[in-house]
Amino acid sequence: MPMFVKMAPAVAGVVHVSYRRVRCGKQGGVKFEITGNPNWNLVLVYNVGGAGDVKNVRVKGSNTGWIQMQRNWGQKWDTKGVDLRGQALTFQVVTSDGAFKVFRDVAPANWQFGQTFDGKINF
Repeated sequence: MPMFVKMAPAVAGVVHVSYRRVRCGKQGGVKFEITGNPNWNLVLVYNVGGAGDVKNVRVKGSNTGWIQMQRNWGQKWDTKGVDLRGQALTFQVVTSDGAFKVFRDVAPANWQFGQTFDGKINF
């Protein structure tokens, strides 16, 4: 609180703060960090730029159709009961500003849990 009252007055112990979302720049491609186990895939999507926050993610293995991922926590998205090992992975990402991006074959078929991949945008 001491720092906030230097920016705005406290009224009845409350410092009123207004937030404004700003577009963020980035360098490099969107990153996909894959963790989990054979029955539970957890993917951290980051370095998104633009709006910066991800609203929806779907994954497609080279032997599957599109699979809806669920937000697990923050920008971590998961699938449960789906074994994607041995398949190249493609991701669809939608950000909060409505931008829809497809990242084809982000992870090769021989990917391993704990690896991070750099996605290049494909329209």
